[in-house]
Amino acid sequence: MSAAIDEPKTRHFPKITDAALDELRARIGVRIENTLEPWCHEATRDNIRHYAHGIGDDNPLWCDPAYAERSALGGIVALPSFLFATSRIISGYVGGIPGVHAMWAGADWTWHRWVRRNETITTEAWLKDLVEHRTSFAGRSIQQIYHVRFFGDGGELVAEADSWCFRTDRDAAREQGTKYRELKAKPPRRYTDAELDRIWQLYAEERPRGATPRYFEDVQLGEALPTMPKGPMTVTGFIAYAQGWGGLYIRANRLAWKQVQAHPGLGIRNRFNIPDCPERVHWEPEMALMVGAPGAYDYGPERCSWLTHHLTDWMGDTGFLVRATSKLRRHNPEGDLLFIDGKVTAKRVENGRHLVDVQQEARNQDGELSVVGTGTIALPSRAG
Repeated sequence: MSAAIDEPKTRHFPKITDAALDELRARIGVRIENTLEPWCHEATRDNIRHYAHGIGDDNPLWCDPAYAERSALGGIVALPSFLFATSRIISGYVGGIPGVHAMWAGADWTWHRWVRRNETITTEAWLKDLVEHRTSFAGRSIQQIYHVRFFGDGGELVAEADSWCFRTDRDAAREQGTKYRELKAKPPRRYTDAELDRIWQLYAEERPRGATPRYFEDVQLGEALPTMPKGPMTVTGFIAYAQGWGGLYIRANRLAWKQVQAHPGLGIRNRFNIPDCPERVHWEPEMALMVGAPGAYDYGPERCSWLTHHLTDWMGDTGFLVRATSKLRRHNPEGDLLFIDGKVTAKRVENGRHLVDVQQEARNQDGELSVVGTGTIALPSRAG
């Protein structure tokens, strides 16, 4: 939190106004109609695999049909975070306050069952709440919270989630935000071969638990999950995620023109004076600096998906991820590296299910906290 940030000297973008917020508050609780078409309507083999590969996950339970058919589940299922690709709302497509930046910042997911291969997913969503904050990043910021419900074949509820974005004044963040002042003054990070060798060794040791059950009785309170690295981050990696997830505003030619005609605030002019989408903060450092970020940075749903990847690798094929939360604490600019750690904090039997709670956090190469999360996992019991 911080004290008030003054009006920036140079204004390139619209700012948050009370009138725009009043208009947005009138939408709370109202079901959203005619949202953007999702990237994926169906959980096809390729859609699932593309999403998994976008977060660096090659678990054969969602990537290898022959393996999945032999598994306890009898066929390919979608990794839990795949549902980000089936709703633009859950992924950060926010309404209201046109021209004001939106940064995806967290989610609270509950899954009711696996999504099976080739299932069609439909959704319903509404604005749940608006919360005003004072931040060191941009001064006045608005947390915009949505609730989304996901339905599979036959209209069965398969999952539901809250997700939120922070709406921030781009000009105030760029000129007067203090959160990344020291980071922006540093030269780009260069990794030594020894540092990279440590990361490569962690990748060499990383693998999903697979078919070997992790039994509830064998899990100990305080037990640590293996450290999972993500990075060092590159724009290539961010684009790999967008290939599986679909992005929010990535459009070409006539479709890009139509998007800007419908939503003029999305058309931020690039160095060629061409209106282009704000999503390029993830691959264009100049645009990221314009909105106050320290450089081109990772996607929020991507980071949330890294946390669930950490959990599904640990739980194995016979586990089920019941709930997961994530709260982002800072940007991860290209060059950053994350180490995801977790530990078991509770065990209980509830409504016949054997549940284990896990607390997670990820810190970057300098020890700075990037994201915190939790998971609740249903595990098999030796008692049957």
